[in-house]
Order: sequence, then structure tokens, then C-alpha cells
Amino acid sequence: MKMEADLKESLEKTNRLLDETVHSLSSAVEKRDPYTAGHQQRVAQLACALAGEIGEIAVERLKGIWTGAILHDIGKLFVPAEILTRPGHLSGIEFELVKSHAEVGYEILEDIEFQWPVPLIVRQHHERLDGSGYPAGLKADDILFEARILGVADVVEAMSSHRPYRPGKGIESALEEITRARGTAYDPSVVDTCLALFRNGFHFS
Repeated sequence: MKMEADLKESLEKTNRLLDETVHSLSSAVEKRDPYTAGHQQRVAQLACALAGEIGEIAVERLKGIWTGAILHDIGKLFVPAEILTRPGHLSGIEFELVKSHAEVGYEILEDIEFQWPVPLIVRQHHERLDGSGYPAGLKADDILFEARILGVADVVEAMSSHRPYRPGKGIESALEEITRARGTAYDPSVVDTCLALFRNGFHFS
């Protein structure tokens, strides 16, 4: 019994340390890019709400979705700060640098022994069903379902919030965007769940 109690305590300590590490990494991104302060937390909030409503996500996968969401922009640590915070449109080369954050995020996280496929979720959150996303141009079922959830949550939060290069477009415009690209770029079940959530009063806290 003592061995079992010690093992349980050790597991709880490991999980606490992992959670603290995740929060620290997320905080590092937001300190470097103040314009997206709170973005990762709001994306995680929406992604977990979507997963909960879809109903096919076990508790273990839900924690993986939260972890992937809270770290999805970790690769921006390697994007020059002047690009992240610059008002106005980016050049083609600068935009390619920003796009690299998905692959770089994967490389940062791939050696951490998560219980869930967090590095792949981070790598795939800009992939789209029709192959128009990045970094690998994956299609349909080649994209993790967790990443499809995160992709919708990310675009809804990003479009509705202010950025250096544009004012926030609001929730309605964001929902119109995912509706327009439902079934082409975005998973239909995730889009439908997202629309229902906001119709039923969901809002970012």
C-alpha cells in the first residue's frame, strides 16, 4: 500500500510539474508578443468547449487538446519580434517566417514525453481539410481530430481579436468565415458545434 501511495504521489508531482512547464512556455510566448496576450488561453477555452460538446472526446484527450491549444504558438519564440508586432501587412518572406511557427513548435515539443500527441497537434493546427494549409498540406483524415478542433478555435479567436495589422473583425465575421469554409478547410462537425456554442451563449472569459 505504501508503494502504491508513493507511486500515486510521484505521478501527481510529475503531472503538476508538466502543467507548470506548459504554463511557463505559454507565458513566454505571450510576453514576447503582447498583441496576442490571452490568445492561447482563449483558444484553449474554446477548443475544450468544442471537444466537450462533440462528446466523443475522452477526458484524457481533452487534456491533450488543452495542452496543445495552450502551446500552439510556442514556435513564435523563433519569429523575430519586430515581425510579430509590426503594424501593417507583412511581405511574402515575413509571412513565411510567421508560418514556420507550426513546424518550429513541433520541433520544440517533440522530445517531451506527453501522454497525448501534443507536438503533432501543434504542428497540424494550420492544416486544412482540402490540403490548403501548412506546413505539410495534409488533407482530411491525415489531420488529427484534435488539430481540426484547434484549427477552428484558433481562427475564430484570431479573427475576432485585434492584431497590429488590423482591428478585430468580431465574432460574427469569424463565424461567417468558418461557415463559408465548412467542409473545405474546416471539419463540418467542429464548425457546426462552434456555431451552436455561440448561438447558445458561449463567450470568451
